[in-house]
Order: sequence, then structure tokens, then C-alpha cells
Amino acid sequence: MTINRKNLVKRRHLRIRKKVQGTPERPRLAVFRSNFHIYAQIIDDVAQHTLVAASTLDKELREKLKDASTSNCDASAEVGKLIAQRALSKGIDKVVFDRGGNLYHGRVKALADAARESGLNF
Repeated sequence: MTINRKNLVKRRHLRIRKKVQGTPERPRLAVFRSNFHIYAQIIDDVAQHTLVAASTLDKELREKLKDASTSNCDASAEVGKLIAQRALSKGIDKVVFDRGGNLYHGRVKALADAARESGLNF
């Protein structure tokens, strides 16, 4: 296996997933970061079911981020706020954070901080 950034992220993610498990009481907040967008899902791993999802591709955020970039910390913070609102409306307030193998820095950190400020506990 060649050592490049994508493979390092993949290896970190597999290592994290061995330890992080979403349950019905405390589902997993999974983050996926691409070059242009960021995606967040709240997943119950026991039932293998996605409970809530949000991304920079959502219609609500597309209108809000009309002229702005979808690949910056401000857009990630908006996704964090949106996922927290949707989770709280479904009665989910405690989650386990899965950073998807990415470093806890930049866009991933902005999403996590915004979700915490909006009421999610992790």
C-alpha cells in the first residue's frame, strides 16, 4: 500500500471504527469531508440505520451559502448547526463523534464545535 494522505485517512478511520460504535441511546455522528463539500450523518449502528443527515448540498444550506464556498469552515459550521437542529427535533441529544479518519482540525473541528454549541453533547 502506498503511503499517501488518502490511505492514511482510511487507516485512521478503520482504527477509530474499531472503538467507536453508535447505539440507539448514543448514536454515532459520522463526518465525511471531500474537497468541495462536507457531510454529516447520525447513525444507529445496531439497527444499521441513518437517523439524521445534513451536508453542504442540502437545499436549506445551498440558499444560505449561495455565493460563498461550500468547502470552508463557515460552511462546515452551518452543517454542524443544521445536523444539531435536526437531531434535537428527533430527540437525540447525546452522540459519539466519528471524525472519519480526518484530523480534528479545520472544517471537521468547525462542524463539531457548531454542533456542540447548538446543543449536541459529545
